[in-house]
Amino acid sequence: MFYYEFLFVRASLFYLLYTALLGFLFYLEPSWRGYLQSSHVHAGLVGFFLNMVLGVAYWMMPRPGQLKQPRLELATLLLLNGGLLLRLALEPFYLAHPSPPLARLLLLAAFSQLLAVAVFFYAMQQRVVTNQMLWKLRKLREAREKDGEKN
Repeated sequence: MFYYEFLFVRASLFYLLYTALLGFLFYLEPSWRGYLQSSHVHAGLVGFFLNMVLGVAYWMMPRPGQLKQPRLELATLLLLNGGLLLRLALEPFYLAHPSPPLARLLLLAAFSQLLAVAVFFYAMQQRVVTNQMLWKLRKLREAREKDGEKN
């Protein structure tokens, strides 16, 4: 597991704990549910589940031709978690006191998460290949290695 995949999984575990803590707080103070329920759900689905899925996908998906994508992994990690943290920090205040500046910041948070998914989509398009494509890449690599030995 490379460093960014490690960070995805660690972030995922953090959000799992955060989600459980919020769920527990709802029993202690039921009036908070109205302001925090959306954050609770988003932290669980995007924070825990999506971080885990993206991190494991970056880690486990094939890397045709020894493909390395650290910049795409880092961009996905930062965009997803930056947007999520911004949403989790601001949404309860927006629900309590809606205002245009908070609405714009929440739109920025949503756009950041959308960009993260787009970057992940782009990265996975390079990894999702058929067996025939893998064999073709292998033959090309072997041919280049043979040409390198002849020169």
